[in-house]
Amino acid sequence: MRISEAFATQRPFFSFEFFPPRDDEGSRRLLGTIAALHGLRPAFVSITYGAGGSTRARTVALAKEIQQQIGLTVVAHATCIGADRAELRALFDDLARAGIENVLALRGDPPAGAPFEPTPGGFAHASELIAMLRRNYDFCIGAACYPEKHPEAASIEDDTVHLKQKVDAGADFLVSQLFFDNAHFFEFERRARSAGIDLPILPGLMPITNFAQIQRFVAVCGASIPPKLRVEMESRKGDDKAVEDLGVAYASMQVLGLLQGGAPGIHFYTLNRSPATRAIVSSLLAASAWRPDFAHSNAITNR
Repeated sequence: MRISEAFATQRPFFSFEFFPPRDDEGSRRLLGTIAALHGLRPAFVSITYGAGGSTRARTVALAKEIQQQIGLTVVAHATCIGADRAELRALFDDLARAGIENVLALRGDPPAGAPFEPTPGGFAHASELIAMLRRNYDFCIGAACYPEKHPEAASIEDDTVHLKQKVDAGADFLVSQLFFDNAHFFEFERRARSAGIDLPILPGLMPITNFAQIQRFVAVCGASIPPKLRVEMESRKGDDKAVEDLGVAYASMQVLGLLQGGAPGIHFYTLNRSPATRAIVSSLLAASAWRPDFAHSNAITNR
């Protein structure tokens, strides 16, 4: 299914992001993890690249297996990093032949500590990659957005201009970077709508399961941790179970607030560990207020 169609027909809308393992055994374990999510009716599963596009071949292979063997809709990530235009065309030809209809088109992040440098013969911006996809293929195209602005953007206004360029180039939907304060997302959404961006915007969440790890992530992506949440996490240092329990509870409240505020669904950054996200989604689906028929009719009524 094309993601643009799923937005129109499925509420609440949940999706899960994974990254390709480095070896075949890891891939087999991951396929089992993803298959176990089938009962939660995810709208899609997305598969990333490694740093610098280092797992491109495994991304394509895993995307094919998920869609063809498990039967879940796949969004394959594609980045500008590490490939020229001809190599990207070969990648997209391969995805199209496999029946994969959805691509998340990104500039991509360079390996840690290195500045971004365009690949010779490639693209410097996600908007260029999106424009090429729109001209030459029939994919449903997703793009990234940043509720607290891209860390390289000069200002929030500058970030909005770059986002509008991606939309004008042909993006069909947006997926946000992680955040921990829903106010950031709703303020970002207001700015986007004021700038004439009317695409579906899917908020991205990462349930905290390891405090040190999440601090590294937010340092890279430009997100912030609310002071009260930071204090609660600090107080649980050394107790991994307590940290994870708080992370699941906090993310559950975020999800509920986002859905009640009109978000079409949630995209979960799983880090290839599904128990936390499975617990959150299972509890929401079990609540009668979020039955798909109720949520869909409620979404239509409130448009």
